[in-house]
Amino acid sequence: MNPPAWPVRLTFRRGAGEMHAAFEDGASGAVDFVRLREESPSAEVQGHGSGPKPVQAPVPADITVERAEPVGRYALRIFFSDGHSSGLYTWDLLRRLTVGA
Repeated sequence: MNPPAWPVRLTFRRGAGEMHAAFEDGASGAVDFVRLREESPSAEVQGHGSGPKPVQAPVPADITVERAEPVGRYALRIFFSDGHSSGLYTWDLLRRLTVGA
């Protein structure tokens, strides 16, 4: 089992419309706000259980991140300009979205 991905810096670049993440092992990358919102781990976006994902309205191309708050030592709650904030983005998920596998 691999240790969890531990971020050393998260930067929300409003002008570029992306979040940049750097991790303690030197890996870094970015994900645009639209994809970040589309990949929200919330039940509203991912669905409940093993069934198919619910149909979502398209994410506005100009969506922004209003703020983000840590949740314990394992995740981040992101507040988007469309009012969505129910997903908890774990460090591992953020690494997959920004750096890849």
